[in-house]
Formats: sequence, C-alpha cells, structure tokens
Amino acid sequence: MTRHVVVVGAGVTGLLTALRCARAGLRVTVLDSGPVPNPASTSHDEHRALRALEPGDVAATRASAVLHRQWLELESLLGTRFYRRVGVVTGWPADAVDGALDVAREAGVPVSVVEPEKYPHLRFPAGSVGLVEADAGVLLADRVLDAAARWLREQPRVVLRPGCPVREVDADTASAVTADGTTVRGDVLLVATGPWSPELVDVPTVLHRQTTVYLRPPDDLVPWWEGAPSAGRIGDDGRAWLLPPGGGTQLKISSASLCREVAAVGDDAEEWSDRLALSSVLDDHERYTVTGTRTCHYAVDAQTGGGSLVRTGPSTWARAASGGDGFRTAPAVAGRIAEEVGT
Repeated sequence: MTRHVVVVGAGVTGLLTALRCARAGLRVTVLDSGPVPNPASTSHDEHRALRALEPGDVAATRASAVLHRQWLELESLLGTRFYRRVGVVTGWPADAVDGALDVAREAGVPVSVVEPEKYPHLRFPAGSVGLVEADAGVLLADRVLDAAARWLREQPRVVLRPGCPVREVDADTASAVTADGTTVRGDVLLVATGPWSPELVDVPTVLHRQTTVYLRPPDDLVPWWEGAPSAGRIGDDGRAWLLPPGGGTQLKISSASLCREVAAVGDDAEEWSDRLALSSVLDDHERYTVTGTRTCHYAVDAQTGGGSLVRTGPSTWARAASGGDGFRTAPAVAGRIAEEVGT
C-alpha cells in the first residue's frame, strides 16, 4: 500500500515537503485553515534572500551551498522563474575578510572581494570591505508558493484541503483532527504552521517580529537597482539589510535593530518603522518614496536558536521555523521528511 504523508500548513515548508513526497510516488494530503497557498502564512512575501556564507562555520556554509542547487532544480521542475541570481554583497571589517574567505574557499562557495564604492547607492560601515557571493540572490517568494501549489494540484495522489483548520494533533498516531471533527491519519505527519505550531505540538519556540520598509527608487536609478545584489551587514552600523527591486518586487529594507522577541503574532509596523534611519542605509535617501511597511514574524527553536526539524512522535514531525531563513532552507527540510518516509 502506498504510504500517506499528511502536511499541516501550506507555507513553503509544507508545500515543498508535499512536492518532494509526491515526486517519490507517495500519497499526500495538505491541510490549511486558509487558501493554498495561504497569503496569511509567514512564508508569503515578495522576496526572500538566498545565500550560503556563514561566518566561521564551514559545515553550515557547505550545507547552505547545496540549497542554491536545490532551488535551481525546483525552478526547472516547476517551470517558473522565481530565482533572481543577482548575488549577495555583505559588508565586513577589513580584519575579518581573510577568515570569511577561508570559510568560503573550504566550503566551495565562490566569493570575491569588492570595494564598497562599486555600490554607490548603498552605505557600508566605515572601513568595511564588501564580499560578493555569486551563487546567491533573491527568491520571489510568492511565485514559489503559487508554482508549488499549481504543480501539486496536477498530481493525482495529492489532495489539497484549503479552508480546513486543524484543531488538534495526535503525535503518537500521526493524525490531525480538523475543526469539523474529521480525523486525517498518515504514515507520517508534518506540522509546519510556523509561529502557530506550538498550539498543535510540543515544540518550544521563540517568536521574533521584524518590521520591513518598502520603497520605490527614483526613476533614473531603476536600471541600476534592477541589477543590484541583495545586501547584508550594511548601513552605518552594519546591522541593516536589503532586497533589491526587480521581477515586479519593491525595494525592501530592514535592520537587526528592528527585530524583537514577542509573545504572539501581531502588528506594530508603523511604530517600529520610524526607528529605521534610511539615511544610514541609502545614499540620497530622500529621493526614494516609502510605499509601505510590513510586520513579519519568524520562529526559532528555543534551545538552539535555529530552525530545527523536531520529532514529536514516532512518525510525527514539526517545524516551527519561519521567515526568511525558514524559507531559504525549506528544500532541505522537505528532503529530510522524504528520507524519513523511506524514499
């Protein structure tokens, strides 16, 4: 009998896990309280960064480099252009560059040194050097979700059940009970509902809230921005980051200074957006038009601070990780679940 995988949550982790298992010939059921994909999920956004270099950690950098290839394979499978390979530039103190290059070299990640002057519209910390990661860039997140859902709808062994909230999970029997009292049981169950996962399974998490600001560049700079890389460790204090416009997206900017630990999902974007000094991130910042703000959330494992995949029962798994890093690493989680099922 064909094994059955039940996925709770139609964000990027849930959809890519469903896709990976369906490709292996398994039966898959995806349950979500909203549409599939769900615009209320923490995965839903215009774009997400994809990069590999992890300071001081060769193993993590090597593992992240695999994600670059996996996203390219997904783009080919789904027949949708959603990976803008514009690279990533990060600012580094001059005395830390050699160490970062050693990590990149050992992990097999192509990285080159540039002077910040190559990116005249960005502000880098004083005395810093730019490192450019070529095999990196921007994932058009909404396109990823739409393409994955479209592919899944065409698979005869996949059942998508939008508007089907789950009120309870039995981790011992790998089953989910929906709001109408129906029990959906699988050989394997994955709970991937981001910040809401602890309501269903025992996964101690810490929730963070991040405010992002969206801007429109002046008309004369649009061509420059279309080819600009994603950027991190920028701004006068080295804590800001941005995702460039392109492919129908806006320029998005935020900073680690706008990230805070919270108790629950909520919205206070306008209050916090005032704390981002655009003048510290962009040259000629007054020429840019602020088009909106957004509150984003991401959850991490309470003990490791990472996006761990946790076994909560004999055949039940949970991943509360969400946000940018949760999105970037979703293909690896999907592969782990598929391997666990025995594919």
